[in-house]
Amino acid sequence: MTEIITVPLGDRSYPIHIGTDILKTLGDKLKEIGFPQRVAIVSNPTVSQYYGSIVSNTLSTAGFDLLEITLPDGEEFKNLQTLEQIYDELIRNNFDRSTGLIALGGGVIGDMVGFAAATFLRGVPFVQIPTTLLAQVDSSVGGKTAVNHPLGKNLIGAFCQPEMVLIDVATLNTLAPREVAAGMAEVVKYGVIKDENFFAWLEDNYLPLQNCETDALIAAVKKSCQIKADIVEIDEKEGSVRAFLNYGHTFGHAIESLAGYGQWKHGEAVAVGMIVAAKISAAQGLCEQADVQRIVALLKALKLPVEPPDYSLNDYVAAMRRDKKVKHGTLTLVLNQGIGNVKLSQVPDISTVFSEILNP
Repeated sequence: MTEIITVPLGDRSYPIHIGTDILKTLGDKLKEIGFPQRVAIVSNPTVSQYYGSIVSNTLSTAGFDLLEITLPDGEEFKNLQTLEQIYDELIRNNFDRSTGLIALGGGVIGDMVGFAAATFLRGVPFVQIPTTLLAQVDSSVGGKTAVNHPLGKNLIGAFCQPEMVLIDVATLNTLAPREVAAGMAEVVKYGVIKDENFFAWLEDNYLPLQNCETDALIAAVKKSCQIKADIVEIDEKEGSVRAFLNYGHTFGHAIESLAGYGQWKHGEAVAVGMIVAAKISAAQGLCEQADVQRIVALLKALKLPVEPPDYSLNDYVAAMRRDKKVKHGTLTLVLNQGIGNVKLSQVPDISTVFSEILNP
């Protein structure tokens, strides 16, 4: 049984296929959407070890001509130097505008392949096959692609929608528990920003999710993708409500930048960022302390960190000032109104607002 969600963007609409053991259907699904016959599969050694042969076999059987590109594994390699390796292989192998790319891996692979697709020869089609929970519920959907810069996360990128997303939750069985937990942070985010009933469902089902039980995973992934698809339909390029998806990310990105990419998982940093945002919301009277405690309790239950690392306020402020959401020196924060709703709040004085939370 495969669940299908459509990201409705007119002539650029695309399907998200969600199921278990559906990697082997990739070749047929690509033929159905008329994907180019010559493709490059971009992955890393860890993911290739588990799923590279399944993907290459289904594509070869369906008549596709394959090039396999393997990149180093880790957030610390999500940079322009690694991106050039993709370009180098495509150029050496005479790829042109009638070819396509396939991202097989987590958020790092998906973001880099998407950015390569947006920029190689000014644009070629690509497909996302996310193999981590975080990528399945967040980064593979919506068309945001980027690489990191030493001074900030995802500062160099482009919007580029995939032709299709194929999510096989069976790939999560080979994930380390820490990776599963990191992905759960983004799942919790969807409940906080859009659906209190979903948040309550997560409170009741955190154990099946931690244990990677298929039915629970498919339900959580489907709901998360549906919420994101609904938001992207309204605001593809983050002019308004898509910014809600940044809940917890401003402070989370600061943690990742200060710690050195790869030291904190993205979801771990976002978990702490959500708590910081919730505390600011409570201080401004937008939510109750009980709401903050529910968020803290659920993240703790999912084995996520809830306390920020011990960097100075000045370091945090400097990192946040480099955030993409800063305009004319003013930071836009996403703050929760209870659970299930959020608003955008302008923060001209970053130091004061965060000082009250970090140094109570």
